[in-house]
Amino acid sequence: MKKSIAIVLSLVLLSSVGVFFAGCAGGAGGDAPVQIVIYSQLANFSGEQRGWAGEVFLEEFNAVVQIIPDADGTFATRMEAGFLGDIVLFGSSGREYLNAVEAGMLFDWEEDDLVQTYGPFIWENMRLALETNRELSGGRIHGFGFNVAQSGEDHEDFFYYPYIRWDLYVELGMPYVGTLEDFIPVLEAMVALEPYNEFGQRNFAVSFFPDWDGDMVMMVKSTGALYGYDEFGFGLYCTQTQTFQPIFYENGQYLRALRFYNQLFQRGLMDPDSMTQTFDDMREKYLTGRAMWNIFSWMADPFNTEENMAEGRAMMPLAASDQRNIVYGLNPFGGTRVWTIGAQSAHPELAMQIINWFSTPEGSLTFFYGPRGIMWDYNAYGNTYLTELGLLAQQDADAAIFTMGDWTGSYREGEFQHNLPTWAREATNPDSADGECFNWEVWRSTLETRYIHPIEQHWRDHFNAVRADDYLISRGHYSISIGSTFQMARRDSEFELIWNQIAGVIRSGTWRALYAENDEEFEEIVAEMIENAYAFGLAQAYEWLFEQAALRRAAEEAAMGR
Repeated sequence: MKKSIAIVLSLVLLSSVGVFFAGCAGGAGGDAPVQIVIYSQLANFSGEQRGWAGEVFLEEFNAVVQIIPDADGTFATRMEAGFLGDIVLFGSSGREYLNAVEAGMLFDWEEDDLVQTYGPFIWENMRLALETNRELSGGRIHGFGFNVAQSGEDHEDFFYYPYIRWDLYVELGMPYVGTLEDFIPVLEAMVALEPYNEFGQRNFAVSFFPDWDGDMVMMVKSTGALYGYDEFGFGLYCTQTQTFQPIFYENGQYLRALRFYNQLFQRGLMDPDSMTQTFDDMREKYLTGRAMWNIFSWMADPFNTEENMAEGRAMMPLAASDQRNIVYGLNPFGGTRVWTIGAQSAHPELAMQIINWFSTPEGSLTFFYGPRGIMWDYNAYGNTYLTELGLLAQQDADAAIFTMGDWTGSYREGEFQHNLPTWAREATNPDSADGECFNWEVWRSTLETRYIHPIEQHWRDHFNAVRADDYLISRGHYSISIGSTFQMARRDSEFELIWNQIAGVIRSGTWRALYAENDEEFEEIVAEMIENAYAFGLAQAYEWLFEQAALRRAAEEAAMGR
């Protein structure tokens, strides 16, 4: 009788599990969709995930996802409310992540074998990243860092270049650019050639936005990446010398970039809306040709539509002869942005299933390029290829229109909004027969079939390079940031208060200096910013950052086996 009861209970349990997976993993049956909240500090969108990505969540997991982006006070408010989200994506593994760990706001991934049971691909393929998180989190695994790779012997794709309007540069006779400041007269001449776009709107050399400012102003500090400098608190970390450069170091990269952009402003070449506009406002200006130079590949991409390139207009990479663009080494330990699950989630198993799916090759390729069978697939040789629609989406995301489920729209309208990958795009795809990576640009199928517009062929012929990466590497325009286990230490509450005051001084002072009307005003604003930052404790911050830089160097040396 006991044996019969056990069999009946086992059948009931198996039936329940089957229903759970049918509802959560397949979207089958009549179950109401599960509501999942993703709080992402990387998101630029707020609301329900719709579009083809929303249909993917519905079909794969029977889930409707709400995206909560980060803004001033969002993290503190959600911490106080006791619910960060079902899935919580941190922009860094620093203060806020460590505060969440200490407050018990993040799920322990090994509790009840959560990751082993519902994240089997992660458990089998990302162990180094999980163990790195354990070390960071005081002995428990709460997630893993993004951009994981299987090997640390290679580097990511470049995304710092800079890009320039190649058609206008050619029209100017392709003047020599020896260093950063040499771009100024070139950009001035380019804007003179095309002072207005096709809609009669005024054009500029550059346009940027404040949304991603942190300890420093994002566009200013990021320009140091053109010379191998990585953001590092109140300063930059030189990847070539593995040393810390304070933000106000005389002739240092931050002040150099600040002067560079102010010179553009003084000449009427910097978009005056840069301090107040949103990311979407800035993107629209690059899309419509109102800005002609930038330091990120993703800022140039909107302009390079099929229509513009067919008409002989495009933004292409052009490095000054002394540039050493930073490129990040692939990292089996995971990067500093972290995938986690909120401790108060009512659906931790489903949250883990979702993260695990994004960590599989199919989930990663869907995140990067869209749904399988519509935008990409494997060919008869077991290697990946983009469909005709998938290639169009990479070339002009607004022009790729398709239907999925109950949704019809453009690829761009439907993209995933949480904005955080699991695998690095240049990491090896374990499902690829020939071991190709996740980056479509280097797939054999792409190189053999993609149509090259004449303007892009002109750039290729001029530099004797197929891709931007080939161009930068062949000319030595790069410096690798070594992937390691280094994570910046947590600051105590008293130091954090000092830190935030300094950061506020730097952000406000930087923006004021950017808009200085002349050199004298610029120098006065900078001097005032430096004085105020020291008054709030910048010297103490420097001392701490030099210590952290030494730890980073040691971790990099260990990762390289030196």
